[in-house]
Amino acid sequence: MARGPSPTVRRRRLASELRRLREAAELTIDEVGEKLECSASKISRIETGHVGVTPRDVRDMLEVYGIEDDEREALVQLAREARKKGWWHAYNEVFTGSFVGLESDAASLHTAQALLVPGLMQTEGYTRAVHRAISPDATEADVERRVRARLTRQKLLADANPPEYWAVLDEAVLYRTVGGSEIMREQLERLVELAALPHVTLQVVPFAAGAHAGMEGPFLILGFPEQADPDVVYVEYTTSGVYLEQPSDVHRYTLMFDHLRAAALKPDDTIAMVERAADRLA
Repeated sequence: MARGPSPTVRRRRLASELRRLREAAELTIDEVGEKLECSASKISRIETGHVGVTPRDVRDMLEVYGIEDDEREALVQLAREARKKGWWHAYNEVFTGSFVGLESDAASLHTAQALLVPGLMQTEGYTRAVHRAISPDATEADVERRVRARLTRQKLLADANPPEYWAVLDEAVLYRTVGGSEIMREQLERLVELAALPHVTLQVVPFAAGAHAGMEGPFLILGFPEQADPDVVYVEYTTSGVYLEQPSDVHRYTLMFDHLRAAALKPDDTIAMVERAADRLA
C-alpha cells in the first residue's frame, strides 16, 4: 500500500466545492436538477459525497453555475481523480463507507479507545481473536479476510510519510486478556514497539483518574493537510460508524481528546505501565 492522494478525500473536496459554487450562483438543488433534467436527490447526494460524480456531470453542473474554462477544467480533473480506485477496493466487502479512504490521506490521527487496542496497533493474533469474538457466526474464511485487510491497512504507520498518530487508551485495554496470555503479551509488546516510533504517541488513562471523557465510546479525529479538506470525527460502533464534519462537533471532540490527554499518564509512564502489564503474562 503506497500512501498518496486518496480518491475518497478528492471526492469529499469536490462535493464541498460543487455545493459552494451552487450557493454562490444562488441556485437551489431543485433548480439545478431541473436545468440538468435530473432529480434533485442526485444533486444532493453528489454534494454530500454519498455518490461519485462523473467528469461529464461536473462539467454540466459548472456550466450551469457559470464557471469559466480554467476553473472548470481543474474541477473536472478533480472528478477524474476522485473516480480512481484506492487499494482498499480489493477489500470492499470488509471496508464499507469512506473511512479507510479518509484515513489513508490524513496528516494526523487522534484516537481514543476504552475497550480495545486501536486497529492500526493490533497484532495479527489480537485482530483474529477480536473478530472471532465480535462475529461468532463468521466463517474462518471471513475472519481471515478481515485479518488480512487490517494488516494491509496497518502499513500506513510504516509509510515513508506517515501520519502523526496519537492514541489514548483506558487502562482496561491493557488488562483485558484477548486471545490468551501469549497473544496478549505479544500485543502489549507491539504497543511498546510502536510507541517508540517518532510519529506515534501512546498514553493510558489510569483507573485512578476515575471517570473520563472517553468513556462514552471510541472515536477518531482525522486531520488533513489541505485547508480545503476540513477535519472530520469518526465515532465508531461495532459494525459501522458516524462521520461528524460540523466545526462545532469537531471542536467538541477535539476538546474531549485534550481532556483525555491531560488525564492520561505521560508517554514514558505509559510505556512503563504497558511493560508491567506484559510482564505479568510472562
